[in-house]
Amino acid sequence: MLYTAQQTTDLPETGFHYLLTSFSGHVLTITLNRPEKKNALHPPMLAEIAFALTHAQHNPAVWLIVLAAAGDTFCAGMDLKSLATGSSETPAVPEPSGPVRLGELMQQLDKPTIARVQGGVYAGGFLLVAGCTYAVAAESAVFSLPEVKRGLFPFQVLALLLDLMPARKALDLCLRAHTLSAADAQTIGLITDVAPPDQLETAVNQLVNELTQFSPTAMQFGLRARRQLKSLPSEQQQAYLYEQFVQLQQTPDAQEGMAAFLEKRPPVWSGDDSTFR
Repeated sequence: MLYTAQQTTDLPETGFHYLLTSFSGHVLTITLNRPEKKNALHPPMLAEIAFALTHAQHNPAVWLIVLAAAGDTFCAGMDLKSLATGSSETPAVPEPSGPVRLGELMQQLDKPTIARVQGGVYAGGFLLVAGCTYAVAAESAVFSLPEVKRGLFPFQVLALLLDLMPARKALDLCLRAHTLSAADAQTIGLITDVAPPDQLETAVNQLVNELTQFSPTAMQFGLRARRQLKSLPSEQQQAYLYEQFVQLQQTPDAQEGMAAFLEKRPPVWSGDDSTFR
């Protein structure tokens, strides 16, 4: 992470410049709020996203993250003009310890994330959508990687797409810059659910309500294990997973879940896995 847990204990008292945040029922909603620029990403906004996600990662009260956007476009990708000219504004958060690479940042999260996609997703905006655990899109949303039209290539996006779909399909999206409908995006695995625009919020809330019924500790262990498996040789993977299962059994959530099952009552989750962090 580009910020420490101590740096991000609290969100900025005066708020972010380019994000809106709300917290309710163990769910942190982070809303991209640069609609006049179609939520294009520039360094100050990237730093705010990194700060907010690090806060969510380390805050035990946060079990789930919803990533939303204001305006008619979810994200237009990188703000190339701003990247070239820089920014002289006073930042809302400290300078990150290194460059903000969204794909890497999203993959470091151990908590389920839901992209609420109300509008178009272009170029680097794919990093946010493809990096989420779930992505729920309005039927009217469209998706496109236009980099090759500008002499560029979506290298980081390709890495995430290869986790979601066959390699030929991922490459085709990058090479031919086709525009996909939400239905097409769901067919290839970029989007998990599609809803009519006026029912998007309901669809996201239904998914949120379902996920928050289950053990946040178990989910975090599972997402952490999935990430770790990528760096382990195949002959070490089963031993690692066995050890994770042994550790998970010792957490308060696992003990509560087994007790609730035997006592035939709903479990009351704590989400406390601090012993194994």
